[in-house]
Amino acid sequence: MDSQNKPITIFGEVLFDCFSQGSHLERNQEQVLGGAPFNICWHLQALGDSPVFISKVGKDRLGEQILRQAQNWGISVNNIQVDRKHSTGQVQVTLIDQEPHYDIKAECAYDFIEQTELQLDHLKGILYHGSLALRSDYAKQQFQQLCESGQWEIFLDVNLRAPWWNKESLFEWIQQAKWVKLNIDELRELGFDHPDLHLAMKTFKEYFGCEQVIVTQGAEGVTVLSSNGFVRQTPENIADFVDTVGAGDAFTAIYIHGLVRDWSLEKTISIAQKFASKVIGIRGAIPNDQSFYQSVDN
Repeated sequence: MDSQNKPITIFGEVLFDCFSQGSHLERNQEQVLGGAPFNICWHLQALGDSPVFISKVGKDRLGEQILRQAQNWGISVNNIQVDRKHSTGQVQVTLIDQEPHYDIKAECAYDFIEQTELQLDHLKGILYHGSLALRSDYAKQQFQQLCESGQWEIFLDVNLRAPWWNKESLFEWIQQAKWVKLNIDELRELGFDHPDLHLAMKTFKEYFGCEQVIVTQGAEGVTVLSSNGFVRQTPENIADFVDTVGAGDAFTAIYIHGLVRDWSLEKTISIAQKFASKVIGIRGAIPNDQSFYQSVDN
């Protein structure tokens, strides 16, 4: 199986992560291209999967930069819409004890993706989305129209970024997803907080009816529950640590890559963990060098 037989469509935000350096009064900012859906698209493009990316940027300097960098990387910009009213997304990232904390700007261009303006050659395959891009009622409506327009297999990446989510909407998206990825804190916050992780994941899977539940556990690795039972993977020690921004997106990209390449679950999560550890060694979420991907087993 390859991505031609199971095409990949990615819906959601592209933005700039703005890293603060120095004191509040003497703050220098390093702007790094990001947004979970875009990060995943970036990786999948480098891996040869030619994903379709659906998003929206402002008609501004940052938007122009995103379009230019996407094109230079080989990503089609046919479905990156341009908004004259709303600015390109930005997130203020503050690193506290090496962990990122996010201040996400409201009412950005990606909140106003127009489903009727999409140019899609197919309405099937894997449709990836996170929960952040659906924070507005308008975005929820547009995305649901997209879901109902085709025969999609949905991969949901749960991102509980306060105050940009509510349980009722999130539960609806989980119920229509085939694969659901979330971290252990998010699993507990959604009410599946049994101290036995396996029991919590089983309850989650049975409640929503998804095919696979993927729970990341930071330094302790990842646990996946499928119809064949549990698979666990613990990462190796990380030699070069810069920041954890984008590590989860790197893992997700390889997971989706494994789905379209028909890899075993064990192979998929092993390679995904190694790749996520490698991304922790760079600033931000995505590299600018194609050679970064040479170690990934296609």
